[in-house]
Amino acid sequence: MINSGDTTFIIISAAMVLLMTPGLAFFYAGMVRHKNVLGTILQSFIMISVISFEWVYIGYSMSFGPDVGGLIGDLSMFGLKGVSGAPSEIYATTIPQIVFMIYQCMFAVITPALITGAFAERMRFGPFLIFSLFWTILVYNPVCHWVWGGGWLAERGVLDFAGGLVVHLTSGAAAAAAVMVLGPRKGLGRDKFMPHSLPMTLLGTGILWFGWFGFNAGSALAADGIAATAFVSTHVAGMAGMAMWVALEWKCYKQPTTLGAASGAIAGLATVTPAAGFISPHSAIILGLMAGLCCFLAVTYKNKIGWDDSLDVVGIHGLSGVIGTLGLGIFASKAINPNGADGLLAGNGEFLGTQIFGIVVVGVYAFVVSFILLKFIDICCGGLRLKPDDETIGLDQAAHSETAYNM
Repeated sequence: MINSGDTTFIIISAAMVLLMTPGLAFFYAGMVRHKNVLGTILQSFIMISVISFEWVYIGYSMSFGPDVGGLIGDLSMFGLKGVSGAPSEIYATTIPQIVFMIYQCMFAVITPALITGAFAERMRFGPFLIFSLFWTILVYNPVCHWVWGGGWLAERGVLDFAGGLVVHLTSGAAAAAAVMVLGPRKGLGRDKFMPHSLPMTLLGTGILWFGWFGFNAGSALAADGIAATAFVSTHVAGMAGMAMWVALEWKCYKQPTTLGAASGAIAGLATVTPAAGFISPHSAIILGLMAGLCCFLAVTYKNKIGWDDSLDVVGIHGLSGVIGTLGLGIFASKAINPNGADGLLAGNGEFLGTQIFGIVVVGVYAFVVSFILLKFIDICCGGLRLKPDDETIGLDQAAHSETAYNM
């Protein structure tokens, strides 16, 4: 039977997850140069339209439709056929299936938006739209079905509470492919790419942090104790990631920064995502500290080797997805969530091996398909990159004939 409390909770959570996409737009836009602000924001905002269309017509059915060989859902729910106010017998028995559908839609929307930070300031808008749409169809939907839709990874026991594999690892792997295919921004190593508005980035961080409670706690799909645990674990992991990153900056560079605080918070929040409903808050703090340390080192190393992942999608989101999924394999406890598994510390080392298997499969699949898709679009659509003169002018003027600041 439909539970009004659960239904209200998931509707609100869906709205909070939608808010994360504008939050991500602000987070990214503050870190680019002023000539690319609107173009960067639009790359996130437009996903609300493009991916919602895709989700309504084929995405939801591919991800959560009746299973075909463990690999994908069929298209029997094309255009939301049969998706009504009645509860789902499989995924959410106390809320209307249409509420479950729109909640999952918000996850699909933000995932390709995350990738945009890797190629910020240098991809043409048309090829970007084509890539985002087909990436969602070829990567996000299948992986979502494998892990959450009753597919073959779920059958093997791979767990992902709210998107460490489905969201963060897939986007991080795609980001790595994009950096390799597009190459560095014009002037890398010669020009200074300074963030034009760190207050905007901090505003985005705050919006993302708020929305993350809907992202993680809402993944319990009920207003219950598991949701409460996920809510608390989300917050403490974010604060631990921030604390670790700022402490490392203070130690290594003698000055803590606002950008470091924002990056550490996002690293902690992303890392706890796959584990939030399966671990204790104390374990979440450990994961947040690990995220702050590992992601700080990854971003520092990236800067030294000239790897132009513009806004650190690989070093934060991709790596966080790996750390969190491994952490779930270590810290998970059925005493916290009976629907989960015991991890390594509870005497179940086999589960850690299962999680590692999931990381390898999802990471390799997302990278290979993303790389091939980017190469194909590059060849067939006249190139992925802006022309050199347009890159000098900036996305706002070259692609959209607008400017964020009239001075």
